[in-house]
Amino acid sequence: MRLKRLLAILIMAGALSSCKDKTVDPASDGQTNDWILSNMKYWYYWNETIPASPDKSLKPGAFFSSLLNKYDATTNPNGDRFSWIQESADELEESLNGKSTTTGMDFKLVYYPSGSTNVVGIVLYTLPNSPAAKAGFKRGDIFTHINDQKLTGSNYNALLNADGALTFTLGSIDDAGVITEGTLKKQVTKLSLQEDPVHFDTLYQYGSNKIGYIVYHQFVPGPDSVSGSKAYDQKLEGIFGKFKSANVNALILDLRYNGGGYVSSATSLASLIGKVTANDVFYHKEYNKTVTPALEKQYGASFFYEKFQTKSQNIGANLTNLVVLTSKNSASASELLINGLKPFMNVTLVGDVTYGKNVGSITITGKDKGIKWGMQPIVTKSFNSLKQSDYSVGFTPTAKVTEGTKLYPYGSVKDPLLNKALSLITGAPVTRQSSARIQADYQEIGSTTAKKAGGSNMFFDK
Repeated sequence: MRLKRLLAILIMAGALSSCKDKTVDPASDGQTNDWILSNMKYWYYWNETIPASPDKSLKPGAFFSSLLNKYDATTNPNGDRFSWIQESADELEESLNGKSTTTGMDFKLVYYPSGSTNVVGIVLYTLPNSPAAKAGFKRGDIFTHINDQKLTGSNYNALLNADGALTFTLGSIDDAGVITEGTLKKQVTKLSLQEDPVHFDTLYQYGSNKIGYIVYHQFVPGPDSVSGSKAYDQKLEGIFGKFKSANVNALILDLRYNGGGYVSSATSLASLIGKVTANDVFYHKEYNKTVTPALEKQYGASFFYEKFQTKSQNIGANLTNLVVLTSKNSASASELLINGLKPFMNVTLVGDVTYGKNVGSITITGKDKGIKWGMQPIVTKSFNSLKQSDYSVGFTPTAKVTEGTKLYPYGSVKDPLLNKALSLITGAPVTRQSSARIQADYQEIGSTTAKKAGGSNMFFDK
């Protein structure tokens, strides 16, 4: 409900428009920059750092960048790493709702071996019924060439963004993570696809441990969240209802590729997990000194915090173990969920240090003014019920585990992260790990999963 309230405020402020059927003359760069500056002065969390006389002769993208309180690890460690702007507001809104032009294959790129210029793609997962899935791509596949050109540090961006059909040449990988080039080719064409972020779930039982496992890729309420769809939230409720019927007493939540999304979905999911009541606060949000008085006057103090929801499918009362699988791509709403649950239960993290995004953004467009751009500025800082927000450098895992180059299907106990989580819950190894688990040397560049939620560590953009 608070998301709808905030959208209403933005509409009154002239930042958003529901008049999509109106024909409006395109705005000039100068008009666009005036719109950017006006909204940033009002909403931007660090609005007091905006230059007094910014250079309005810049192009909109550069002008937006010139207003930011830029992060620097040494001189400004609490600065902005996350605000961004896109030339197409429609594409921005679609990406935040899990819709994008894609082959349906998410992957990471690595320099292999580390220190070389050779680039290799490793498939993280494919979307059901997507071009990539129909072509036979699956989690763990390796590709070394696109359109018969070997991937390198200088050409991978252009090759991945090439128009038309893409022909991938696959390689092979052994149990030690050593990659060998191959000759098998698969061709796919990009389409506009809507991703269902609730990707996989299953149940395990080891003695008295009844364990639910769920893979969740992005916090999105439904396929058309702007219009109020909650189909994906409801799908999660159905899965947790199944877990509750099975009397699960442990949960493994896989957020390793989840870069964030809607806070409303984070609240909904946390309400299915925590041993909480509807009177407990999930998180607090802090705005700048300009907008705070206006919001408080209109909506009261309760606008600045979100409480847990009552869910009949909640498993918190029976839960003795919660393990969250993380990586450096686990960000924003993923970290908000971890931070919000910590005051109410023990949260064990397995994987890598999370990204460190303890701030929140809103989508601002100006379609009613003929402005095609859309921006996603940081407007809040997030705290849990204990007013803790100490994860700007990420959450450190209880057990640091790397998935490496050799990937296994979701649910396989050979997966290093899942295996470690199951072992921590059961108190003993669930399967013998081969000495070949030591992975070959590689250096990760980035992944397509970071791009979905607007992550600043995306490695390419068209």
